[in-house]
Amino acid sequence: MGLVFDTVAGDLPLARRVWSASCDAPTAFTSGVKGSSMIVIARSGDGLGVHLRGPETRATRMTCPADCAFFGVDLQLGAYLPMFPPSGLTDLNDALLPTSSGGRILLDGRDWEMPTEQNVDVFLERLVRVGLLSFDPLVDAIRHGDRPRAMSQRTAQLRFRRAVGISRRKLASIEQAQRAAQLLAAGAAIGDVVAAGGYYDQPQLARAMRWATGHTPAELRSGVPFLAF
Repeated sequence: MGLVFDTVAGDLPLARRVWSASCDAPTAFTSGVKGSSMIVIARSGDGLGVHLRGPETRATRMTCPADCAFFGVDLQLGAYLPMFPPSGLTDLNDALLPTSSGGRILLDGRDWEMPTEQNVDVFLERLVRVGLLSFDPLVDAIRHGDRPRAMSQRTAQLRFRRAVGISRRKLASIEQAQRAAQLLAAGAAIGDVVAAGGYYDQPQLARAMRWATGHTPAELRSGVPFLAF
């Protein structure tokens, strides 16, 4: 079957989505552009890794090894771990958290129970409670150009980048491309996506899809086996 991807339901603190994935055979896939940070836990045989990952500003071709299982938490925009600024984690420059022989996470001088899909909300709540997971409530306003009057444009830009890891303009491009790719994957006509997605013409859309997904608009419409957003 190759790669199996699933979204886990639930309302979690500072999380947009919880997802899981597994591979029963080596499977190539494309990791598309992403604007949010995430926490990913990977298991392979006896190996266990906890990754902190920042935004992805370009599509990356990857391979899921056989007999691997993952689950991840996509954080809300503006949520981040101050010990690991998102700007240093972009484009798969993951921070790998140390783990103990007992399978616990070592973070900030203490050990933490390894979360699962079922109890990751407890893990996130504990991180928030001790100040290891922060949220900047002004990020959403800044992204829409509605910064506080007393805040300069430069201060707003720096604050946004500190919490998100990329600029407001780059995030807008990523979200625009994601919407267009989703429309194409649903079978929308290329010309309609140009208009709905805010692109000038089909060549601009094609360039954006190559950058964001690694595929052409026609390939997206015909069905790409594995594309992770």
